[in-house]
Parts: sequence; C-alpha cells; structure tokens
Amino acid sequence: MNMDFEEHYDVVIAGAGVAGIAAALECARNGLKTGLVEKTILTGGLATSGLINYYLPLCDGKGHQVTFGIAEELFHLSILYGPGAVPQNWRSETPKPEAERYRTPFSPASFVLALDEALVKAGVTVLLDTLACKPVMTGDRISGIEAETKAGRGVFHAPVIIDATGDADIACRAGVPCHKGQNYLSLWALHISLEAAQKAAAQPGKNHLLQGVRFGGNAFGAGHPPGMPLFCGTDHHDVSTFVLEGRRLMREYYQGKQTSNESTNRFNLFPLTLPAQAQFRTTRYAQGKTTLVDDQHNTYFEDSVGLAADWRKPGYVWEIPQGTLIPLNVRGLLTAGRCISSSGDAWEVTRVIPAAALTGQAAGIIARLAVKNKQMPDEIAPAAVQQELRKLEIPYHLRDVGLAYRSA
Repeated sequence: MNMDFEEHYDVVIAGAGVAGIAAALECARNGLKTGLVEKTILTGGLATSGLINYYLPLCDGKGHQVTFGIAEELFHLSILYGPGAVPQNWRSETPKPEAERYRTPFSPASFVLALDEALVKAGVTVLLDTLACKPVMTGDRISGIEAETKAGRGVFHAPVIIDATGDADIACRAGVPCHKGQNYLSLWALHISLEAAQKAAAQPGKNHLLQGVRFGGNAFGAGHPPGMPLFCGTDHHDVSTFVLEGRRLMREYYQGKQTSNESTNRFNLFPLTLPAQAQFRTTRYAQGKTTLVDDQHNTYFEDSVGLAADWRKPGYVWEIPQGTLIPLNVRGLLTAGRCISSSGDAWEVTRVIPAAALTGQAAGIIARLAVKNKQMPDEIAPAAVQQELRKLEIPYHLRDVGLAYRSA
C-alpha cells in the first residue's frame, strides 16, 4: 500500500493519555525527537476526554508518599488552571480513606490546557486527530506505526515504539500475546445544577461546581444492571453498546429528575459534558517478560522501576517490575499505562492515573537508553534504568521510602 507521507522520529508513542504524556516528556526533555500520536484532539486520555477527574493517591494512606517523578508533576498540572487541592494531614500515619490521601479531583478541561503547555514546552511533536492503525513490522521487529490522518494514511517511523493506547492496540496487532478483561457498564459525566451554583456562591473556593454524576457499576460491580453481560471493550459492537447503554441510564435519570419539581427541571439541572471516549477500566493487556499478579503488594522485585499505591487499601504498595513493560515476541516495543503486563487485582492498581504516569516515565527512560545505545528495549539492563531513576530522585524499592516488605 502506498503511503501519503512518511515521518521519522527517535521514538513514537501511541496514545496521549497520562502514560503516553509521561513517556513523551521523559524522551523529549532528554533530546529525543518524539512523536505523540493521539486519536482525539484532547491530551490526557481517560483523565480528560474520559472525564475520570480524580488524581488518585500518590501516598500509601499511612503518611508515606510512594510515587514521584512525572507522576507527581502531572498531579500538580491537573490543578494548575482549575480547582482541586491536596487534603490536609495526609502525612498522618493513621490509616486514611482514599478521599483523605495525597489525591485530588480536577477539572478535565483545565488539565488539558496544562498538559498541552507542558508538551509544547518540552518539544514533543503532538499529532492530534491521528489514529494509530497498524504496526510496521520486519520479522519480529516493529519499526513504525501506520496512522490515518487528515493528510491521508502515513507512517511514523522510529527505532522504539511505545504502546500507551490503554488497550494494547499496537502490541496486539504486532503479535504480542494479549489477555482480555471484563468491564461493568459505567458512565461518569459532569453536570450543573442550581443547588451546586448556590453552594458555590455561598462557599467560594470549594469544588461545588465540579459536580460529577455516576451511572452503572462501580469498580467493584455494584450498580451494574442486572442481567446485562460484562463488556470486553475490544470490539466495535461491544464499545457501541457500552456507550449507548450508559447514556440510556443517564437519560432515564434526567427524565425522572427534570419532571419531579421546579428545582430540578431542565433549566436547573442538566448534563454539562459527556465523555468523549468509552470509560472501560480493563480491556486488554500485553503479556510481558513479567506479569504482576494478585497478592504481590509489598513484594520485592529486583528490576522495579517505581512504586504504586493501592488507592483502595491503605498500606498496600506495589513495586512495578521493568519486565511488565517489555512485551513478548516483538522487539523495539514497550508498553505503558493500562496495558502493561498486569492481571487480576494487580491490574486494578496499575490501570489508574498515578501508576499509568509512573510506567509511562519508566518506558520513556528505557526508550531513550535504547535509542542512545542503539539497542532494543529488551536489551536495557534494569541497573541502567535504576541509575537514571536515582539521578531523578525517584524511589523504586519500598525500602527507599522507609517501608518494609511482607514476611516470606
């Protein structure tokens, strides 16, 4: 197939969610020509166009910060141009619920503005409205991505490709063994109400205008419509049904509310914005050299690249092995974010914003070392990556932040 254009980079990243952004910032700030391919026109992925507007904890819920680096930088960017704040007393060693930890809600639109600014300042070539379609392969080596754009179908070439699609789209099509998840029907949106406006006027400086509304099942399945099958999210019919059924639940909610009384009629209560992408939690992950599995919290990994807290359970902290970012069977490829090799309950930990940003930066470090040394990503020694982490003052073992491992 003849291409309409070809472009060359040191690294190409598919997906401009927080994982892809962290990888892009790490690469571009260190001199790599970096292309960041995004199918929408909004940076931030599920955090922004997906309206998942909670930056989950960077701490363990017992007063210890565990996640640092670009993940912490993005935390502060999320509230740079909009509301949100770190809860007071999160450093107390008393176990805290998620809402009282080092976390914050944020305005998705405000976050986009800050992310754009950071990417442009770093020199990242941001390629919006650009759909990554197909890996360019020579044997087991990936060397580029075909993408559909306004200029037609073209190729972005690079010696290293990072799949930060969240769904392992590139890895799967390149031949990496992949595993599918299951999802409860879920819809998060933002709405506006007279009640919220009155609260905001009475208490300026609070988050009353940042009013979310939730439909369907939560992360544990409560609220999933009875009898409705679970969703995988890797098939166009599955995605369409998930989105339309979620919006049906929302429509029925407003139909009931807007006819009940004057304070909730269509002038005083209505949706403000809807997600521009399907809000799946776990769709597909690429099997890596290492797979993080259930019950490996507070476990030592020699090749750890960072620490991620369990947002649901105070005291549960996970070391993230470098091997989870190195997919099997395909060379020149890394994964970052929701599609790293992490299964079961561990997937629930690694799919969220702080862990996605953490693995994005780690993938960026591996990518830049590979480009600099003219090696494949799977040839980069964990010791070399950890040396870079130390330069950046990013802890990667529990003992680095004063935490103990579980007894054998």
